[in-house]
Amino acid sequence: MKVVGLMSGTSGDGVDAALVDISRQKSGLRVQMVAFHPLPYPRSLQQRILSASVSGTVSELCHLNALLGEWFADAALGVIRTAKMHPKDIDLIGSHGQTVHHLPHGVKDAGVGAIRSTLQIGEPAVIAERTGITTVANFRPRDMAAGGQGAPLTPGVHALLFRHPKKARLVVNLGGISNVTYLPRGTGFGGLVAFDTGPANMVLDGLMSRTTNGRVSMDRDGRLAARGQVDGRLLAKLLAHPYLSQVPPKSTGREAFGAKMLDELLTMQQTRQLPIEDLLATCSRWTAEAVGTARRWIRGGIDEVIVGGGGIRNRAIMAHLTDVFTPAPVSTCESLGWDSKALEAVAFAVLAYQTAMEQCGNVPAVTGAAHPALLGCIVPSGPGWLTRLRPPKTRK
Repeated sequence: MKVVGLMSGTSGDGVDAALVDISRQKSGLRVQMVAFHPLPYPRSLQQRILSASVSGTVSELCHLNALLGEWFADAALGVIRTAKMHPKDIDLIGSHGQTVHHLPHGVKDAGVGAIRSTLQIGEPAVIAERTGITTVANFRPRDMAAGGQGAPLTPGVHALLFRHPKKARLVVNLGGISNVTYLPRGTGFGGLVAFDTGPANMVLDGLMSRTTNGRVSMDRDGRLAARGQVDGRLLAKLLAHPYLSQVPPKSTGREAFGAKMLDELLTMQQTRQLPIEDLLATCSRWTAEAVGTARRWIRGGIDEVIVGGGGIRNRAIMAHLTDVFTPAPVSTCESLGWDSKALEAVAFAVLAYQTAMEQCGNVPAVTGAAHPALLGCIVPSGPGWLTRLRPPKTRK
């Protein structure tokens, strides 16, 4: 089955589209990437998304939901063109959407107990209409309805792609938020541990944008951070952030490490009179140390660390990760034949396939859900969509 996976992370910098070929074999699913196509948002749109995540009106969120549906559809069509294929050749699309708010901890409300909620926009009906392809979206809410955090959802795919019979691996994703998946030696899902560890590109990109009045959106390749010095006192304060000591299952987002955190960091920068290079260096080290806290909840050693996500291009973070995890070697997903930037889009292609095949996609031990669950909502391409995905078995 050929499936397009669509992903836009908490940094809100664009849509990543991966086209994968998924087949079932005796040993399990076989996943092969066919093509990858990134579609960056204009900076003005990125700023609208980030603002809407904090203070968006109902009208603005309503409009952005439809607008981003168009962008996600364009990304899907773009990766299909990159593969020199046609929409009719594609069986399914899995779209994560654009997270604008994530509240994984129950908020008590009158008469109904603790309510967990999350909101991803990027209307799947628009994607299905523009592409003519059945689209699966809104993966997180079902896990949350079952008592889970709705995140992370990629660990099952990490196990599928990276588990090794003789090596214990820690898979690290450096997106807007960082998350880890611990894969003990062996096969299957036994012993798998995964959760969000905290800050990553979201904080670093936010600092660059705020200190340049929006002229520069990132510290490209971590060049400024690499020139700076880590401020020990500030680092100690950041490492005392309560999220880092919170016991899994746990997930986080812009609500904890967004605008309010940037305000605090910039205030501390002024108080300590730090140049931007030192502030970025300190936050890069904080990112790596936060990932390192994963070892508190892991039983067993780590033979190697595999890093993916846009943060692999930040040399400062990668250098700090190497230091934090010595003597375990630190490498990128490319060393195992996968494009680091494409990995999460690939994951949502696999999750869409699982939903279409009536296979549960969450890992309850990771998210905290009460049970395995079928994830997502399906927007059919049109009449006959189910027969196309799952043709009736012929009698022998």
